[in-house]
Amino acid sequence: MTTYHRPMYRELRTRLLEQRRFIQFVAGARQVGKTTLVQQVVRSLRIPVHFASADEPSLKDSSWIAQQWERARALAMDRDAILVLDEIQKAGTWSETVKRLWDEDSRNGTNLKVVLLGSSPLLMQRGLSESLTGRFEVLRLPHWSAAEMQEAFGWSVEQYIYFGGYPGAAPLIEDETRWRRYVQDALIETTISRDVMLLTRIDKPALLRRVFELGCRYSGQILSYTKMLGQLQDAGNTTTLAHYLELLAGSGLLTGLQKYAGEHVRRRASSPKFQVYNTALISAQAHQSFEEARRDGAHWGRLVESAIGAHVLNSLPPETNIHYWRAGSRELDFVIRSKARLVALEVKSGRMRDVQPGVSAFADAFHPDRILLVGADGIPVNEFLRTPTEQWLS
Repeated sequence: MTTYHRPMYRELRTRLLEQRRFIQFVAGARQVGKTTLVQQVVRSLRIPVHFASADEPSLKDSSWIAQQWERARALAMDRDAILVLDEIQKAGTWSETVKRLWDEDSRNGTNLKVVLLGSSPLLMQRGLSESLTGRFEVLRLPHWSAAEMQEAFGWSVEQYIYFGGYPGAAPLIEDETRWRRYVQDALIETTISRDVMLLTRIDKPALLRRVFELGCRYSGQILSYTKMLGQLQDAGNTTTLAHYLELLAGSGLLTGLQKYAGEHVRRRASSPKFQVYNTALISAQAHQSFEEARRDGAHWGRLVESAIGAHVLNSLPPETNIHYWRAGSRELDFVIRSKARLVALEVKSGRMRDVQPGVSAFADAFHPDRILLVGADGIPVNEFLRTPTEQWLS
């Protein structure tokens, strides 16, 4: 059995073997391997397990959670047992129900370990903060890295830059039309229609989709909300756009990086820099094949920059943030801020820019602990993409 997300595998296994009782939340976007990881962990423990999923067209309610919980309790009469509930955020009032059942087991000394999985981190976080304070630990699974896609499928870094890090789509890349259709239908549309629209109020569904499409098209670029309004029809207002971008980020599709401003508070209304979490989201909606994209220097440069940004986003250590910086005609691609370290990162992809690199200006203003140059005479792109971001922060 081949195991990916190895650090997360070891962490979850260790937690489930401990005597301390915490609900384990495994969160991450669709198709990043949450279910497979949990199944591999529980099989290795040889503990009775009950697995159930709420990921069906009709939403589950709180009684469904209670029914699954009782089935798992029956396995834990005189020994440890594990309950795994997948796509838990789709069950109505799930956090209140889980709190009640968990507290009952704590009072009664029931030996039931609980693992909850969800593909909408933003919505799960709301439930956690509302009802389950002090009762849970979170394990966040990122999109697959270049190193994992190479090990699993023998991909080159160039294939990873274009096709991204969705393991379920990997076997389809020899038929790019079929690959695009899979990414568009099984990943993008399913995430938007089932992980976002069914679980939170969306007044302008068509606008949400257009914001996503615009963000993918401009991934790696700064676009003010005013310019966004100019490109979108029936765009509402900047507050709506910012909210929809937040929802897309919470579903693991697309985010808007905020400008780094030192110790000053950053406003959500400032111009975001679009950044996809997975470059497959760009390529699946573009009209260029892999070979055509490789020959198009400008387009390939944007893909490289988006792949670098996605890699940093997906491998950031806890309590670390990523921003961009711009002052006048000077711009720095990424600013990585942890508690103790400030790292400036500039990508040399070869594409033409409408602004000048801002490494020196940023260094003069903020005195970063480290300056990283990726591409050209700096760190090779393939080396950077195969190395966890944490290793560049030391």
